[in-house]
Amino acid sequence: MTALASQPASPVEATTEAAALPAAGSSFYTAMRLLPAEQRDAMYAVYAFCRAVDDVADDGGAREVRAAELDRWRADIDALYAGRPVPRTQALVGPVRQFGLKREDFQAVIDGMAMDAEADIVAPDSATLDLYCDRVASAVGRLSVRIFGLPEEPGIKLAHHLGRALQLTNILRDIDEDAERGRLYLPAEPLAAIGLSHPTPESALAHPRLGEVCARLLDEAQAHYDASWAIMHAQSRRATKAPRIMGAAYHLILVGLRKRGWAAPRARVKPGKLALVGVLLRHAVV
Repeated sequence: MTALASQPASPVEATTEAAALPAAGSSFYTAMRLLPAEQRDAMYAVYAFCRAVDDVADDGGAREVRAAELDRWRADIDALYAGRPVPRTQALVGPVRQFGLKREDFQAVIDGMAMDAEADIVAPDSATLDLYCDRVASAVGRLSVRIFGLPEEPGIKLAHHLGRALQLTNILRDIDEDAERGRLYLPAEPLAAIGLSHPTPESALAHPRLGEVCARLLDEAQAHYDASWAIMHAQSRRATKAPRIMGAAYHLILVGLRKRGWAAPRARVKPGKLALVGVLLRHAVV
């Protein structure tokens, strides 16, 4: 589940002009609406690709069916870069050419979705979790920063840190929903430290020391937010407007999770409208 694809929206495929839009009111929708038209349409095309492959990983049927469809997406991305786009990648032709989007980043997103499709992820080690975050979130960030117009080096660093910040926030926000799917993205090492050497989603979420594991991941996410802000402060406000809005909106979720705590039942954390308006007032004006 990518940070972009986890925004509420109907299932989409990148087959129509600008494909399907993210839900009005989501932080992604708001941030993208403030971009110039060419950047906005490019981001919608990337978003639609992410939604399409995310839907395959989560709801694409039997595992062998999902694997085969993700392989078709790999072939379709290769064909796109070979100058033979199929209908469902047609919306990406212009963005790839105009913004220099990299084939390997699209393929990394598919590889991340394959990690979910191949087996239910349960307590990955920290290196595997970081690889997952890189593929499903930071790879999307690498595509995005090129569209936003950031310079190469700070752009790639921003994608690294902000992608991980957003994805770790997703993981912490969605632990109950993921458990219902048989998934547990909390890393193995801190779970082992509280006595869960072979955790299941149910045993982890019921453990009285769950909060210790989540607090460690919260601190890791916060460190990535801090690094992201340091990078964005050194770049132009115009090029960083969209990621600043996304980062600030998602950080509200992280703050809300820290305040709520981890005792069951866990109410879903969602930023209030006034708080989101405050984000826009601070970051939308260049």
